[in-house]
Amino acid sequence: MKEPYISREKLAEITAQFPTPFHLYDEKGIRETARALHEAFSWNQGFKEYFAVKATPNPTILKILKEEGCGVDCASYVELLMSQKVGFSDSDIMFSSNDTPAKEMQLARELGATINLDAYEDIAFLQEVAGIPEVISCRYNPGGVFELGTDIMDSPEEAKFGMTKAQLIQAFKDLKTVGVKKFGIHALLASNTITNCYYPELARQLFELAVEIVAETDVELDFINLSGGVGVPYHPEEKANDILAIGQGVRQAYEEILDPVGLGKVKIFTELGRFMLAPHGLLVTKVLHKKQTYRTYIGLDASAVNLLRPAMYGAYHHITNMDHPDGQTEIVDVVGSLCENNDKFAIQRELPITNIGDTLVIHDTGAHGFSMGYQYNGKLRSAELLLEEDGGVRLIRRAEIPEDYFATLYGFDFEK
Repeated sequence: MKEPYISREKLAEITAQFPTPFHLYDEKGIRETARALHEAFSWNQGFKEYFAVKATPNPTILKILKEEGCGVDCASYVELLMSQKVGFSDSDIMFSSNDTPAKEMQLARELGATINLDAYEDIAFLQEVAGIPEVISCRYNPGGVFELGTDIMDSPEEAKFGMTKAQLIQAFKDLKTVGVKKFGIHALLASNTITNCYYPELARQLFELAVEIVAETDVELDFINLSGGVGVPYHPEEKANDILAIGQGVRQAYEEILDPVGLGKVKIFTELGRFMLAPHGLLVTKVLHKKQTYRTYIGLDASAVNLLRPAMYGAYHHITNMDHPDGQTEIVDVVGSLCENNDKFAIQRELPITNIGDTLVIHDTGAHGFSMGYQYNGKLRSAELLLEEDGGVRLIRRAEIPEDYFATLYGFDFEK
């Protein structure tokens, strides 16, 4: 069983004040995870976590992480703007984008962000629209299949991201000739891994690549960005990653591969959106209806608009009934109200018998939860709340109202 980080009584107080559905984040847990990550990589003098804004694009969350020494990883114009407004600038911003519009490259350059080029062809594009900076990173895609032991973790060759090794080497040579002074390497080989072995193996491959590239291009390698991929245990029977063990695994590879060839000052960067936030968010929702046909359906006031992962990926999210957590069980589908049959949070899940009016929490929605929301069926995005360290609760994003939805339509055959 997964235990929510909030008591039934405290949540009842919150739902009495704030209508469901809403996403609730745990400040204490967020800070503890950020501190554990920094401790795990404290052996590397230049270490920095660049939180993936796409995971949880909320200014309050970004400010908390900024206070904990994190930077931000942005992938779009609006993410750059939000990060700027929160107070991030220069080397605190990593811009990792693909198929990038010119205005986004230009804003990244204006903010002094470290640009992470996705394609060899982007060199000419960046030079034309914004100019080449003195510090730059390039994203690597090794192709093939990425394996850990006998387990296939992912298929980089099928991913649209990154450059081949030959393109990466040529990119470094070309960029050096146009004035780049410091370089970085970035790669993501697998997503949401529940193993302490992934990051050390990724690091080992990138460290060996770095040695080869520096030998061939004679560039100054400033950092290696291990990106994301360290996952969280969505299923209750899964064991959480040990970030301290992961950090030591990366350190061992660093000392074996980089130190002996004089690359012992290379900085290590990470972009751990899911690991940093997913366990520290709950989608709080109430049961509106209970329907029995060929199956039993539990209908919620939340839908895929509020949490898309189950509908989009078939992803598992644990569900706790805060009012009836125990007792006799039943097999149910837990659903939303969208006119799509994939609008289901759980399919044939065994849960304690659920009644209309019960409060449910859907776990691990702190990353890629609210951020993947949309407005199908004219549904409106929910509020976001923060459970503060002192036990207080505050609204950090209001729920949308119909006026928000209509705002872009006024004057186009639609009037107030």
